[in-house]
Amino acid sequence: MASLSLDIISDILCRLCVEDLLRFRCVSKPWCSLIDGPDFIKLHLSRSLKTNTNLSLVLRYCYLFSVNFDSLKRAQKLKHPLDENDKGEGTEILGSCNGLLALFNGEEEIALWNPSTRKSLMLPVTEIEFPPWCFICQFIVYGLGYDPISDDYKLVRMVQFYGKDADSFDSEVKVYSLKTNSWRRIKDFPFYLKYKRGYGVLANNALHWVVSKKPESDTKSFVVALDLGTEEYRVVDLPDCLDKEFHMNVKALGGCLCMVANYWEFHVVDIWIMKEYGVKESWTKLLTVKQPEVISDFEFVFPLAYSKNGDKVLLNQDDIKFVWYDLKSKRVKNVRIRGAPRSFEAEMLVGSLVPLNGNGAMINKRKQDDQKKQRKNKKERLWKGLNVACAQDIGSLEIGKEKQ
Repeated sequence: MASLSLDIISDILCRLCVEDLLRFRCVSKPWCSLIDGPDFIKLHLSRSLKTNTNLSLVLRYCYLFSVNFDSLKRAQKLKHPLDENDKGEGTEILGSCNGLLALFNGEEEIALWNPSTRKSLMLPVTEIEFPPWCFICQFIVYGLGYDPISDDYKLVRMVQFYGKDADSFDSEVKVYSLKTNSWRRIKDFPFYLKYKRGYGVLANNALHWVVSKKPESDTKSFVVALDLGTEEYRVVDLPDCLDKEFHMNVKALGGCLCMVANYWEFHVVDIWIMKEYGVKESWTKLLTVKQPEVISDFEFVFPLAYSKNGDKVLLNQDDIKFVWYDLKSKRVKNVRIRGAPRSFEAEMLVGSLVPLNGNGAMINKRKQDDQKKQRKNKKERLWKGLNVACAQDIGSLEIGKEKQ
């Protein structure tokens, strides 16, 4: 092996899974330096994405589960960094990007986690800046993505507030940067979010949401993107042939933006894919699912991933089962995963070596612990004061009774 060039060694190693690479770091210092290097990390990630390898499904119910995508046979429970503080409601997944998951146990407990390397980072807490007339959040949604211009991973938090009247709304948008380990506010979002749990869909280094111009339910829906490089908003052009009323959603498939058109009245779902991002004419109808011809009974289906040879698409049916859709025969085949929860939310995850700052994780955790202690002490002082006041009031009443 010593006679092989570094390029050849890199080409061989980048074909391996993360688990093997972490073991091979112990072979020698040069190998360790190579595997930990940013160029190799990007090479390994790029190859995994191009070849559809090192993929897994992450399922969320009360717990998190991992399923190997090559076999889709068994679900294994994941132990994650927010496990201990989970209050039984289930840790949420805010997004998946290049092997990183954003986990959420409430506004004060958000973490980035790489399940492959088992490294995590607790994010600093950022306050919500309420407008003067409002004290209630209507929506809080997130989105995780990568900005190749600054080589930075970003988590976007979008807060929507009730407006001064039924026809208005306000917003606040903050972006967390992994490079600076800090939050900052960017331009407010001028559109109305349609879905309370509509986390940003990542495609072409932009996050996407289904929105409308006004809160009314009958207002026309469309898609807006936040470019993670410029941090500017833009409207995404949709296909012209959408003439009937339908329920719209957006997803990503193979790195491309997808639009899911659910015609509830006709029990039909069309899935469109934007083959060339930003080019309206590149929208192509990928598949149609009809009831009962293709699937006997369903409310919705979402695309998750292509098969390795690209002739099938894995669909999430109603968050309770998976099916393979054959693009040639237009038939589906059920997927049975042992150990999977009865209902779930599903995310695709690629195994990667993308690093996280462990020191920052500890510092942020200490800060959060200190802030929690301060809030707890403040509550205890308030309760103590209230109890003293109540005791004094009761004592005064008893003295008054004795005098009577």
